[in-house]
Amino acid sequence: MVPEWLAADAFGPHVLDTLDNGGGTGTTCWIEPAWKMLLSNKALLAILWELNPGHPNLLPAYLDGPRELATGPGYVMKPLLGREGAGVTLHEPGTPPAVPDEASCFQELAPLPDFDGNRVVLGAWVVEDEAAGLGIRESVGPVTDEYARFVPHIIE
Repeated sequence: MVPEWLAADAFGPHVLDTLDNGGGTGTTCWIEPAWKMLLSNKALLAILWELNPGHPNLLPAYLDGPRELATGPGYVMKPLLGREGAGVTLHEPGTPPAVPDEASCFQELAPLPDFDGNRVVLGAWVVEDEAAGLGIRESVGPVTDEYARFVPHIIE
């Protein structure tokens, strides 16, 4: 079950009553833990930008609309609880601000480079300040989606 579905389910509020975090106190052990929905929530992008405006590793992101992004390089509208590119829409510079059907994050558009028709996204795993792994996702479209090819790498 995708964690976000759990929050919308009628049983959702009762999950913590039976949760077992490995200490043997609960009766339910979740394969994909509910805390993952915090890390996959796109609202984090806007919070990180608010806490660190202008940081070179972040793109401007907002929860209350595209703001100046609508007149800048363009923007991306991402549903807060979307995964693998679902519901992501690209808005080129000068297009009218989009009105989302659901809560969304608006982030500056930063198109992926094109390598012979392939667009690549790198995901790094860091454990206690040490590089531990690298995942490479490659797609043909401008949005990395569930059809992207994935190649894991181990860093030794």
